[in-house]
Amino acid sequence: MSDQTQPVQRPASPKVRTITFNDVVKSLREGLRDFQRAPVYGLAFGLIYAVFGWFILLLLFRYDASAYGYPLMTGFALVAPFAAAGFYEVSRRLEKSEPLSWGAVFGCVFGRGGKAVGIMAVVTTFSYIIWLDIAAAMYVMFFGLKPLRMPALIESILTTPAGFVFFIAGNAVGAVLAVLVFSIMVVSLPIVFDRQVDFVTAMITSVKAVITNPRPMLLWCAIIGVLLGLSLVSVFLGLLVTLPVLGHATWHLYRRVVQ
Repeated sequence: MSDQTQPVQRPASPKVRTITFNDVVKSLREGLRDFQRAPVYGLAFGLIYAVFGWFILLLLFRYDASAYGYPLMTGFALVAPFAAAGFYEVSRRLEKSEPLSWGAVFGCVFGRGGKAVGIMAVVTTFSYIIWLDIAAAMYVMFFGLKPLRMPALIESILTTPAGFVFFIAGNAVGAVLAVLVFSIMVVSLPIVFDRQVDFVTAMITSVKAVITNPRPMLLWCAIIGVLLGLSLVSVFLGLLVTLPVLGHATWHLYRRVVQ
């Protein structure tokens, strides 16, 4: 009798569909609908994210580091995809008419994705740290080691060529990093929660979704940037609404773009 090793059957990679601008708009409407159907979960997760932002502001004022406030606040958006993880499970349960409970939602966030979710959390956190390092290096390049208070920094940006170039270059670098993070994360976390695939497959599928649908995905990226920017202007209070709507809408966009 001979031993024959059976080949390991790997799950098929998710297939990416082509979507339109209308799919993005519909996903946003459905995200708002899910928030209205389960507002308690949306407000709770939005509040947690806002509290984290307020904690950063407290540290900035406590240690007189207001000059670093802008990169900290703008880079804060880089971890938004992971912060919205709970909304994917809420939308999934609403979609399948399954009962909602805190235990089920938190159990999914911390259990269902397993190792893949943990690795993605490291990726988003690492991208945030990289952005802060880049911002600090650019600050030293243009202004030296002497820290400027926020009013002096704003005055320099508005009145000096070096300050203006610093502002434009810094935002350009930040935008490139944000698009890269967006590309690998836009649908990767919903895939992990929905299908429990490995993190490499999820991230590759996310990048494929962006490459296949560059204009709709660019619109979605711009919508996220504008809504999170308005939330920053509101000192994070806007996150109580914008984060849940964007989180739920991301789930519905994933359902449209991935077969």
